[in-house]
Amino acid sequence: MVPLGDRAGAAPGQPGSASIAHYLDQLLQEIAAAPAGPPLSTVYVGGGTPSLLAPPQLQQLLGALRRRYGIAPGAELTLELDPASFDQHHLQGYLAAGITRVSLGVQSFDDAVLAQLGRRHRLADVREAAGWLQAAQGRGRLSSWSLDLIQALPGQTLEGWRQQLRQAIDLGPPHLSIYDLILEPGTVFERLERRGQLDLPEHDLAADLQECSVAELAAAGYGHYEISNYALPGHASRHNRVYWSGAGWWGFGLGATSAPWGQRQARPRTREGYGVWLQQTLQQGEAVAAAPAEGMPFDELVLVGLRRREGVALQALADQAGLSAAALAALCRRWQPFVDEGLLRCEGPRWRLSDPEGLALSNAVLRELMGWWEAWQPAAAAGPPPSP
Repeated sequence: MVPLGDRAGAAPGQPGSASIAHYLDQLLQEIAAAPAGPPLSTVYVGGGTPSLLAPPQLQQLLGALRRRYGIAPGAELTLELDPASFDQHHLQGYLAAGITRVSLGVQSFDDAVLAQLGRRHRLADVREAAGWLQAAQGRGRLSSWSLDLIQALPGQTLEGWRQQLRQAIDLGPPHLSIYDLILEPGTVFERLERRGQLDLPEHDLAADLQECSVAELAAAGYGHYEISNYALPGHASRHNRVYWSGAGWWGFGLGATSAPWGQRQARPRTREGYGVWLQQTLQQGEAVAAAPAEGMPFDELVLVGLRRREGVALQALADQAGLSAAALAALCRRWQPFVDEGLLRCEGPRWRLSDPEGLALSNAVLRELMGWWEAWQPAAAAGPPPSP
């Protein structure tokens, strides 16, 4: 799996501009110097606005990956698209370059909300873009496509959200990703929140919105396979499945993270910082970059595993991490109140969040996990953590 940059189209300019061309050249250098590995089964080009890349530029990018790793037959190649950033001609070029799956960043069907979010597209753009994707899938040129929405927006009501979901379903996407609003620093919403002027849904309403999502989408045939993701049969994203399984992946570009041996490695999130980091990496050479790191720690494996509908085999992960029976018992005690409330379930060897209640309130369960981990870490050398 290769998420190609966290800001793949964030540089100013239009496709073919010197700014984007320079950034693309940096990406190609990073890929060429990366450690070797097996053929890629998934590729995800996302973050920023990657559809600012012209089709020939995307082809260059995918070509670099093919030369460095190879791309496995039947691989899933996903491209994020903003509805106002491409036209039908560009879509045909992306498909010709090898893209098999598209993630359409809709966010909302309300033009006023889209303006608040700072999005350039409007409802008319969404409907037009979705029509192109439907047609491409119908002709067999696109294997699948996804539509992204944001829930728990300021002023959102339960009935208003239900109507958003039904509009999404009417467009016929095989996959839906539904995310909570993240208040990024420097955004209008973040400034309003600091001033106490942001009308975000209360905790109970946020849980009701999640329950509404599960019910409406289940009735339409979508399976809830991960906290934020729903899919018709056969359309779950392989990218998502790999990412949340705790398996390794390569990442390239500004702000991207990679974990080829399980431990995450992040690139700088500024253009200047990324350029400096890239030059240092190129000077160090592949031998340094390829040194295997330790695997992902136990708490992260549990954290990402609980996001999936099937949950985690807790004892197996504990054995793999070398945790003592007493340490694991301490975690189970901290989780017992969630089991009593029906939010967390222990079914044989697997622990999983209930759906929809547990998945909607997952942060509370995960906070207990992090609290247990912080208590256990300093005492690891002396023995198990104290009981809560």
